[in-house]
Amino acid sequence: MEGADYHDTFAPVAKLVTVRVLLTVVTKNNWFIQQLDVNIAFLHGDLDEEIYMKIPQGFAKEGETLNLDTKFSIKDLGSLKYFLGIEVAKTFEGLVLSQRKYTLDILADFNFDGCRPSAFPIEQNHKLDKCEDAPKIDPSCYRRLVGRLLYLQATRTDITYSLNILSQFVADPRQPHMDTLNQVLHYLKTTMGHGILLPRYGGFNLSAYCDSDWLGCPSTRRSRTGYILLLGGAPISWKSKKQSPVSRSLAEAEYRSMASTVSEVLWVHWLLKDFNINSVKPTLLFCDNQVARHIANNPVFHERTKHVEMDCYFVRE
Repeated sequence: MEGADYHDTFAPVAKLVTVRVLLTVVTKNNWFIQQLDVNIAFLHGDLDEEIYMKIPQGFAKEGETLNLDTKFSIKDLGSLKYFLGIEVAKTFEGLVLSQRKYTLDILADFNFDGCRPSAFPIEQNHKLDKCEDAPKIDPSCYRRLVGRLLYLQATRTDITYSLNILSQFVADPRQPHMDTLNQVLHYLKTTMGHGILLPRYGGFNLSAYCDSDWLGCPSTRRSRTGYILLLGGAPISWKSKKQSPVSRSLAEAEYRSMASTVSEVLWVHWLLKDFNINSVKPTLLFCDNQVARHIANNPVFHERTKHVEMDCYFVRE
């Protein structure tokens, strides 16, 4: 949009989950990461007819070395230290991914670089609705700040829940929404150096944690799903999202959360096979609701569980 992000470049070439899995595999195998930059963005035009190709470059015989720079103009950037606003630091424990510089830029752009720190991004049990009686604010500023913070979730699991709530009001933001969004900035001032650790040890065992807040949305009474996946102790995927239907019980909300988590687990298993990681054991799924766990283990369905029967079969399978 001209005037707001006209000079920015948006190129969604890969899911960040895929990048985090790749870096985790590299770290645990103690591989080296080299970063290259192809100077020509589009090497060839589109082809409408069938063509026959030779074996792609990169398939080399034993002892043979190929570098792409004999064919294309490539800049060698050395070891991976920074990409897409994410800083990569190699330590004895593994790789640390953070966005300190990106966070500093956000605070400076919105004049919060000298703000008072806060110990938490949002108050516990703080409920936000449309606040139609509250004063209106500049929507462009609110949307731009929410957009910047959404990308910060790439290494900050601790602000995912807050941004999931605040992003629901980008159409018509009011002053209470902006006040809560400002508190997130105050929290970032306290935790600028926070990030995630991809440990060297721990193998490739996949584990998942899920939870839900029953009837968490005060305006729609929908529950919210939250989950995180760990690959050998490395956080690779997380999400906080409002559920589509209204859950009529806490167990139903928890079970829908389990179903969403299992779906993500299956996708990560397929992704690991693409990386030739075939030694992954059955994934442990942790849930803190006893009723939902009993439903998952009980093959007999009752009248109370017919409305989530599909999710029950899906999770059990």
